Amino acid sequence: MPFPVDETDRLLTTTRAVRRRLDLDRPVPAEVLLECIDVAEQAPTGGNQSSRRWLVIRDPETKAALADLYRSAGGDWITNTYAKVKGTGHHNENAMRSADYLARNLEHVPVIVLATIYGIHDGSGRPGLFDSVIQAAWSLCLALRSRGLGSAWTTLHLNKADDVANLLDIPADVSQVVLLPVAWTIGEDFSPAVRQPAEEITWFERWGRTLQHPTDEAPAHEDGAGVTVEVDVNAPPEDIWPYVSDIDLPAQFSDEFQGAEWISPEPGIGATFLGRNHNERMGNWEVTCHITAYEENRTFAWNSADLEDPAAQWRFDLVPLAGATRLRFTMVLGPGPSGLTAAIAAMPDKEAKIIANRQKGQTANMRRCVEGIKALAESTTGEKGNGDLA
Repeated sequence: MPFPVDETDRLLTTTRAVRRRLDLDRPVPAEVLLECIDVAEQAPTGGNQSSRRWLVIRDPETKAALADLYRSAGGDWITNTYAKVKGTGHHNENAMRSADYLARNLEHVPVIVLATIYGIHDGSGRPGLFDSVIQAAWSLCLALRSRGLGSAWTTLHLNKADDVANLLDIPADVSQVVLLPVAWTIGEDFSPAVRQPAEEITWFERWGRTLQHPTDEAPAHEDGAGVTVEVDVNAPPEDIWPYVSDIDLPAQFSDEFQGAEWISPEPGIGATFLGRNHNERMGNWEVTCHITAYEENRTFAWNSADLEDPAAQWRFDLVPLAGATRLRFTMVLGPGPSGLTAAIAAMPDKEAKIIANRQKGQTANMRRCVEGIKALAESTTGEKGNGDLA
């Protein structure tokens, strides 16, 4: 009998990392914990080895000592960093606020569960180690959530793993994997988090190849086949933005793009620029590009040829990371007519191959572009001094 998909999906999409909404006063019965661990133990196990072990910590003195180790392992850094970003609107402010609360209150959480496994991870890929315990620990989080309890996945304690082992009498041949503070939640109104849509982070057949409109057949032009390339840049978004928003810069790195100039005097949504291109198959051509998104230090996007029915859709995104920025460059073919249209019309039986070849060529050009921007931005940041990007 099938599971009720709506309820299954609600459980999976609303199992949050709960910190500030953990009820610190309501006891958690041991029988509930054991019931949830029984559920978690049904997770797949590498080599069918029964190697996972669950350490439940409830003693106030032990929790206090463990909390001190947690703070010395990085919790104090979290608290100090939150003090710096508090009230600034920094992209990590809310996350740091939540993490700071847990660091300051870990000893007050009713139960701390430490998921461990026999064996020392040495990179050998032996079954029964981290791959097995991680999926079981997540099953525990789901089982807790389904009963009204919350947890927060944290591995910060591993910076003091030896001290934690000494405190808890953990044998030398056991690996600690994740620490889970567990409590009843305050309220039940948890909701899905904001995440990138699957079509933006799922590749088909080759790395970086996307489909706006997934199909079970070989992709056609109208399916929105595209390319995504990404690179992490050791620079803040404001050091990368001047290069991303320079419409003429990609000509330094691309075999096809020959340069561009603004048609509209001011860049912004609705502005236009003229791009010049060349390749062996099509020769020289020009295309008018229409800006569809323009948020300084964040997003620069444009449609080529026609605003509403573009030949291709292009986009740069700057995603802040801890101390760096992920530069994401995407291209989607169509849905309007493009240079591929005539080739597909002449050889309709080779449409998928024509699209794949275009994706391959664009991947190479786009990769050179983001790597070039990375080099320029990191050079600029190095000259200024990287500073504190937390």
